[in-house]
Amino acid sequence: MKLRHILSLSVIATLGVAFVPGTAMSQGLKQQLVGTWLLSSWEQDMPNNQKLHRFGENPKGYNVFDANGRFFVTFARPDLPKIASKDPNKPTPEEATAIAVGSIAYYGTYIVDEATKIISMKMESSTFANQMEADQRRTVTAISATELKMENTGALAGGGIRYVFKRAN
Repeated sequence: MKLRHILSLSVIATLGVAFVPGTAMSQGLKQQLVGTWLLSSWEQDMPNNQKLHRFGENPKGYNVFDANGRFFVTFARPDLPKIASKDPNKPTPEEATAIAVGSIAYYGTYIVDEATKIISMKMESSTFANQMEADQRRTVTAISATELKMENTGALAGGGIRYVFKRAN
């Protein structure tokens, strides 16, 4: 075969793979988001170039997006204290503070702007009630079949937050 013919076949084969229905490259962002994502990193920019890892160096958490536009998020430090009284209604002040600072959960509905890669989340409930004041926005900075990276540049306190998730199997 002539080199030009071989190159043409290679281009056609490559394009064919890129547009096979069901592949990540042919799906919209919303379809790629659908599923359960496990938190692997949470980092917030703070003044003086400090980095805050609110949920620890090995954070635990889920971010679930369903196909109907609903989401659920829960993040927690792996070292949250047990409540000494064994009664969730009677933590010590120190236990209550550690739990409040080291965990968060919220849920609601979401929409995706495919052009800007922004996920707008309308909160229905949150363990941090201040989040209810305005819709939350996350920018998808990278997504693949196994990894999701997002940023929250409108964080309520401090600077931007970067999240990294791995798709749950």
